Amino acid sequence: MLLRLLGHFLKPHWRLLFAVVVFQIAQALASLYLPTLNADIIDYGIAKGDTSYILGTGGWMLLVTLAQVACSIAAVYFSARAAMGLGRDLRLALFTHVGAFSEREVAQFGPPSLITRNTNDVQQVQMLVLMTCTLLVSAPIIAVGGVVLALQQDLELTWIIGIAVPVLLVAVALIVTRMVPQFRRMQNRIDRINQVLREQLTGIRVIRAFVRERIETDRFTMANDEVTLTAVRAGRLFALMFPIVMLTVNISSAAVMWFGAFRIDSGQMQLGALTAFITYLVQILMAVMMATFIGVMAPRAAVSADRIAEVLDTASSVREPERPIVELREIGTLELSAVGFHYPGAQAPVLTDVGFRVERGETVAIVGSTGSGKTTLISLLPRLFDATSGTVAVDGVDVTSLDLDLLWSRIGLVPQKPFLFSGTVASNLRYGKPDATEIELWRALDTAQASDFVRAMGGLDATVAQGGVNVSGGQRQRLAIARALVKHPEIYIFDDSFSALDLATDARLRIALKETERGATFVIVAQRISTIMDADRIVVLDAGRIVGVGTHHELLAGNPTYAEIVSSQLSAEEAA
Repeated sequence: MLLRLLGHFLKPHWRLLFAVVVFQIAQALASLYLPTLNADIIDYGIAKGDTSYILGTGGWMLLVTLAQVACSIAAVYFSARAAMGLGRDLRLALFTHVGAFSEREVAQFGPPSLITRNTNDVQQVQMLVLMTCTLLVSAPIIAVGGVVLALQQDLELTWIIGIAVPVLLVAVALIVTRMVPQFRRMQNRIDRINQVLREQLTGIRVIRAFVRERIETDRFTMANDEVTLTAVRAGRLFALMFPIVMLTVNISSAAVMWFGAFRIDSGQMQLGALTAFITYLVQILMAVMMATFIGVMAPRAAVSADRIAEVLDTASSVREPERPIVELREIGTLELSAVGFHYPGAQAPVLTDVGFRVERGETVAIVGSTGSGKTTLISLLPRLFDATSGTVAVDGVDVTSLDLDLLWSRIGLVPQKPFLFSGTVASNLRYGKPDATEIELWRALDTAQASDFVRAMGGLDATVAQGGVNVSGGQRQRLAIARALVKHPEIYIFDDSFSALDLATDARLRIALKETERGATFVIVAQRISTIMDADRIVVLDAGRIVGVGTHHELLAGNPTYAEIVSSQLSAEEAA
């Protein structure tokens, strides 16, 4: 999965990778050439007292060193460009793909995990590419070239290389195989700590209200300790890496010097050749170490790549039709025919055989007890979910055959939990219509009964915090309603969007909606009977089924479920 991911996202950066390979080869060859020049200075310059040879060869060594440094800098520069470009493209691909998810896929992964995959997991893959380009590309060149040049210096001592390299490889391989499970646990536990932290920051008011600070602190501590314990285990294994490498390098160097001294004493080897052989031995082992260092990073990056690919390979259950319909026969109509919906893994369906039609300009209310499927039903209209059976039609066309942008342009949705984005009042209101004028914004605010408090905040340029936490619940709902009104869609869907409003504001807002949005279709979900009493029709849901359709008075007289809901909120005189 890692190779597939890298192959796809590194393809646009092949020019940078080609430059990395060229400069890494150049700097590796320069690095291999330097010990030979040093050996020549010892054997032909120092041993013979030839100062001019020492200066000439030393100057050449200086030029080679400068070239090596320049090539190394260029290689690191292009490596960083390629790795950062990969990270940018991966994050964009994940963000774009997740943006097309329905609520089902978002719930499947969970927001904390999706955030971790788009940040920490992408960073792991990005760092692997960077370290591979800066270390691994030159490692095989140095290793192979070092062996060849060491053989040229002295053939008899190469048995030391033949023992040192396999010993180092086996030792490092044993460490790496034990680190892979720890890295897999690490990413899952990072997901967990993000989830706990996100819950605690979002629910800080609830935590304080129920005096749960100590319990929540213990819960975070437990998640934090799990991450720490896993990191410590991986760190202990990683800590063995460098001591083993250095032990192998030092023992091998000592062996070369020991046995090389006898060969020099017998006249079979020169001192410069021994020095070069030791340097090549160190270079070979360091190249092996660099390769194994990448081997340590690769397992964690592979785990991260699997997690990234899992998201990218998950198709949204709400798919754009291959040949979307862009011409509509009707305006402002909704029709549900034998609609059923079943959440994945649930034992029973949420909706069963739901069907009704809403004509243009009608106001239809949906009411029912908690858990009756009202919000799920509302979510099917703009295709936040797709019905598992039956059809949902908007303007006479099945929503699964309709162009998604066209569908969403026809619907203005005010969700049960209104969300405001960080910015200003104006930037939030223009979310559905970027070119809306200030006159349009104020008109929408007037209709939503929000203009007074917006003026008190400082006008359209007043700051809105993320999630709208700097305004009250009722103000947040009215701003969300105003945002939908600025869009001027044909169909308005209010999912319990008046619950935080007082009765007087609720009544004024509904009157203003009828006056300013004449001809628009309204679908209103509400728990409060006073909000939907004057609707043209009321649909009563019970356990996911329609148990009654009619006006307030018709249902009150002949529908026990509706009558029970009304009696729990209103007196007999108020209901009449």
